[in-house]
Amino acid sequence: MKTGDLPKPHRMRLYRKPLCILLLVVTIPVVFLVLLTWTPKPYNAVDIRYRARGKPESQVENGLRFLSQKYAHVPYTIKEDVVRLLTSNSCQCQNVDNPINLPFIQKYLPHVWAHSFENVYNVSELEGVKRRRSQEYQSFIERTQSPADLLVVAKANSPLEYPTQGVEVRPLQSIVVPGLSLQASSRDEYRVNLTATLGTFNVAAEVHGVKVQGEGEMHLSLSSPRLENLNRQLEFIVYTNTRFHPNTADTVLLDTDGHQASFTIKVRYSVTPRLYNSGSEEGYNVSALVTIATKTFLRYDKLRDLIESIRKFYPTVSIIIADDSDKPEKIQGPFIEHYIMPFGKGWFAGRNLAISQVTTKYVLWVDDDFIFTANTKVEKLVDVLEKTSLDLVGGAVREVTGYTATFRQKISVESGGEEGDCIHIRKGYHHDIQGFPNCVITDGVINFFLARTDKVQQVGFDPSLARAAHLEFFMDGLGKLHVGSCSDVIVGHASKIKLPWTKTESEKTYAKFRYPSSSDNDVKAKHTFFYFKNRLKCMTMD
Repeated sequence: MKTGDLPKPHRMRLYRKPLCILLLVVTIPVVFLVLLTWTPKPYNAVDIRYRARGKPESQVENGLRFLSQKYAHVPYTIKEDVVRLLTSNSCQCQNVDNPINLPFIQKYLPHVWAHSFENVYNVSELEGVKRRRSQEYQSFIERTQSPADLLVVAKANSPLEYPTQGVEVRPLQSIVVPGLSLQASSRDEYRVNLTATLGTFNVAAEVHGVKVQGEGEMHLSLSSPRLENLNRQLEFIVYTNTRFHPNTADTVLLDTDGHQASFTIKVRYSVTPRLYNSGSEEGYNVSALVTIATKTFLRYDKLRDLIESIRKFYPTVSIIIADDSDKPEKIQGPFIEHYIMPFGKGWFAGRNLAISQVTTKYVLWVDDDFIFTANTKVEKLVDVLEKTSLDLVGGAVREVTGYTATFRQKISVESGGEEGDCIHIRKGYHHDIQGFPNCVITDGVINFFLARTDKVQQVGFDPSLARAAHLEFFMDGLGKLHVGSCSDVIVGHASKIKLPWTKTESEKTYAKFRYPSSSDNDVKAKHTFFYFKNRLKCMTMD
């Protein structure tokens, strides 16, 4: 029987068999090639949790604390007038009365009042406040300290031994310079010279058998026939900053016969801590720690849905709303602050306004069309920031389709010479975060994030970006913000699916402002913004 004489179903089975064989022959090599070439991304977990390093010592407060026992047998005489410079750095609060009590004298010789801030607390609550403040301060130190702040003394590879980093003095104050010594071979006379540019040198004690020249000047010379006496004298070198600058460094030249070295002394004020009293020592009181901030424009129905969803899970958390709608509607309710702006003032201007009113330790930024769900666990984000050095941590946004986005972005800047730099933005992240399985370190995240309020306020949102902007904030935050992202804290996103003929006039106006065309003046302005303000000549992104 010929094939053409077979019934139709039988002919289809005969044709299908060779087709299946052909598909297998093609598919198997392709799958094998994919498996052969695919390798997992080389992300390494890093531990950025706080480590107990103890209270940092202050060179200013501890004075002559670098004396070595090696030269304990070398006699010296303390110079009280110089040592007094060191001890005066320990502050005290004292009343200062005017010798002449006349009204016009107050302008030139004002009365100085001293206040003890402990007096504002009841005795019963004072100890608890002190403990919380101590914990907050320790966390602050852990966040702001870096290895560059630690004292490192260079050993005598050359005959000169000196500090390579970690020497710091407050403006117009004095410190003992630690780590200075000379490790030289035998000779008739040993000599060391120090030269500064922003201050002067002195000695806190005079060591017998050492000649000192240039006290109170920028150049100090020491010499002695005995090496151990000279080294003992080097332990009493005092540097006094004489040229005021709130944040700079003095480069000190150190030399001996045939050898020269240099080191820096940082001249700056210590960072003033900004601590937040949550009123609780156990657990996370979200209402005391977090304020929710949002910017709205013409979408009051979605804004009310957002507020309703927040109240299901966080009934007492504060909500701050910045609103630049044309005809603003009143939004009222407990723990709600509604700020009206000029019409169309802009996206980043609204963010600035909302963030500026936050007084809690953390601010949670949300879009006005988000919906809180059982997966919107703000406590998880708080836990990440409380236990790591991160400044900002993003969550995830889930669409009605089920698709969930974190919008993790790696941002890098490449030097471009006189023409300007190049900025490169890529999807992805740098490392996993040890101890937090669903969290990573990155540079940019989605519009749902918890951040340290003071850090976001420091970076700010440039109000020149009025309409379409987001990553620009993280670009401005490069080098200032330590950013993370956690995929297991999820907020819902209201549906954007709507038939064109059902859109209201306010929705049409919103779309016009929210989604400008590529030829829109705002987009062009943004490019000139990058070019001039950020000194960028080009951008790449995936």
